[in-house]
Amino acid sequence: MSMTHPAARGRERLRRYARLTRLDRPIGTLLLLWPTLTGLWFAAGGWPGWKLLLIFVAGTWLMRSAGCAVNDLADRDFDGQVKRTANRVLATREVSVREALAVATVLALLSATTLIWLNDTARLASLAAVALAVSYPFFKRFFDIPQAILGIAFSFGIPMAYAAAQGRIPPVAWWMLGANFFWVMAYDTQYAMVDRDDDLKLGVRSSAICFGRADVAAIAVCYLVFFVAMAALAAQQGAGVGFAIGWLAAAACAAYSMALTRRRDRQECFRAFLHNHWVGLAIFAGTAADFALRAG
Repeated sequence: MSMTHPAARGRERLRRYARLTRLDRPIGTLLLLWPTLTGLWFAAGGWPGWKLLLIFVAGTWLMRSAGCAVNDLADRDFDGQVKRTANRVLATREVSVREALAVATVLALLSATTLIWLNDTARLASLAAVALAVSYPFFKRFFDIPQAILGIAFSFGIPMAYAAAQGRIPPVAWWMLGANFFWVMAYDTQYAMVDRDDDLKLGVRSSAICFGRADVAAIAVCYLVFFVAMAALAAQQGAGVGFAIGWLAAAACAAYSMALTRRRDRQECFRAFLHNHWVGLAIFAGTAADFALRAG
């Protein structure tokens, strides 16, 4: 009987680590992955090969998981006072600071091993990506629109993909990063609207607070810029009907997300945020399909 206790405790500890790194809530990883893969397909001119695909999928998941641990470490004194985050394992002291640091370090080191198979340009780009991921949680203390930092961080897989596929970062990569930045601004403002009341009490800054009653309009403008910029990029790159279908599907998903956001209801805004997974998936699926059609 006593032999089962250590195993049970070990399983419970692993479950807590899974919650710390959001393995039970993969939405953040998916929102980071879809534009990265879209960039990879454009950079490679279609199918990038299993090697690059696996490197970017694994690297995205590992760095996102490490980033969640770092974010919770930075916010551990705030999370317990916010409805949405009150049950996070650092806020409830189910996981210690030392444990969280160890988990983040191990995941970051595992992510770093994927760089072995990439070129020097991609490795240099990864340093900027890591710096953005680590610094983002602290911008909420003093920067009125910390979502702008997240917008760059969650788009940096795109220039990394170009660097890995081409050995350089051409202007089109920065154009795509800029377009994706506005999509991140849109969905993370929806996310920030969920916590606005709590953030105001705590003195934490966000785009939802900064935009005030113009929040819904600002989100709509960000979506519009994203879709126009992606359409212009696709036209410049010679994309065809496959991309157009994906683009239209993504625009329909964004329109539904906007409809959920209009009333500023906390739960509806969170649903709107989650729905952005389909926006990113539609753009990627359209991109992959378009290159496949052109190759065929």
